[in-house]
Amino acid sequence: MLLLPATLTTREARDTLRMLSQALQREPGNDVVVNASSLQQFDTSAVAVLLECQRLAQAWGKSFEIRQAPAKLLSLIKLYGVDSLLSRSGSAAAASS
Repeated sequence: MLLLPATLTTREARDTLRMLSQALQREPGNDVVVNASSLQQFDTSAVAVLLECQRLAQAWGKSFEIRQAPAKLLSLIKLYGVDSLLSRSGSAAAASS
């Protein structure tokens, strides 16, 4: 399981994406789960990072799921119209669990 940091804004996005990309490659099995419960301060960069992680996971033949996403993050995902993209991998349904 991959963990998002407490802060994921434009300032942290590049480093966070690099860290998550490396962790995705090392993640055993075919299922990638990202735990977003620690996110406290974030902006739309968090959505971009998650979309890129999903793209990478799919490129490596892995499923992608977000769990325990804060309500504000779910709102941003929906606002930008990418909830259907993320829900294809089951993340939207699992995001609030």
